[in-house]
Amino acid sequence: MITEEQRERVTGWFAGRLPADWQPADVTVDREEITVVLTTTDVEPQGSDAATAEARAGRASAFREETRERRMEIAQEAQHRFERKVSWGLAVGDHRELWTHVSAPVMTRLRQPQRLVLDTLVDAGVARSRSDALAWCVRLVGQHEGDWLAELRQAMNAVADVRAKGPAA
Repeated sequence: MITEEQRERVTGWFAGRLPADWQPADVTVDREEITVVLTTTDVEPQGSDAATAEARAGRASAFREETRERRMEIAQEAQHRFERKVSWGLAVGDHRELWTHVSAPVMTRLRQPQRLVLDTLVDAGVARSRSDALAWCVRLVGQHEGDWLAELRQAMNAVADVRAKGPAA
């Protein structure tokens, strides 16, 4: 588990290391990866939602190319310091995209009823494989149970704090 202190250290480092015009950044940390989603100014409305969406995608693409070398330099420093891969993304208005990110393998043991759920998703064309079906299920839970997951993470942090204050073993 990643402690709140570890998260704060990583977030603080990026707050100090990123150029001022790349602030604020949304920094997410897990065991394998640090994801930094930068924010840039939104585009002017383009008349239609489709045109505005394309303008936002174009701004994201330009930002990605213009900042590539600087982002790679910062990522190398962070990867050395925190021993995790660094992934990047950008938010432009309500358009959000990740450019690079880790796809970490996760081992799991499923009983037949759970495997049948995955196979149904594959057979229906929702997913290409059991692995994709499982990822789809995890994304769905994350979307619909976001508040509950946030509360659970807070509770886990409280337990970690109590453990840290306890007697040394």
